[in-house]
Amino acid sequence: MKTPKTLVLAYHGTPGAALAEALAYEIAVPGETRLFHLLVVPDFWDGMQGDDWLNNASTRDAFGDYLENLLDEEAKAVARGLQQRCIERGLEHAVLVRFGDPATCLVETALQQRADLVVIGPPRPKGAPGFRSRMNLEHLARELPAPLLMAPPRTP
Repeated sequence: MKTPKTLVLAYHGTPGAALAEALAYEIAVPGETRLFHLLVVPDFWDGMQGDDWLNNASTRDAFGDYLENLLDEEAKAVARGLQQRCIERGLEHAVLVRFGDPATCLVETALQQRADLVVIGPPRPKGAPGFRSRMNLEHLARELPAPLLMAPPRTP
């Protein structure tokens, strides 16, 4: 495989994303590869207002601000960890945080950064804890401007 000059890594701190990260480190070459770490906050959070238990607009706004800050801090913590690991490996990198549909954000980022390769993790196994935000692989197959490499799942 030819060394990619621009690699986009979809990473959000899950076990599957950690597999993608490890694969990206195997492929990336210090001094030759620039790694763009894409962290997407899925848009399913957009409608989270707590309407069922919050009874006025100011309380809903305060809750929305709280939730937004919580998601922002979580994203920053994940990004700091990945940045440190890239620095340790001598990889040029940048962190990009987006809000929206994960597949759409990945396609847009690959286009904007002129990616040579996109690396993602495997689907979350049934029964594993976490949110069920799935990557739309059909959308990626149609729209992604670069080859897609999915990390293999970890075998038990």
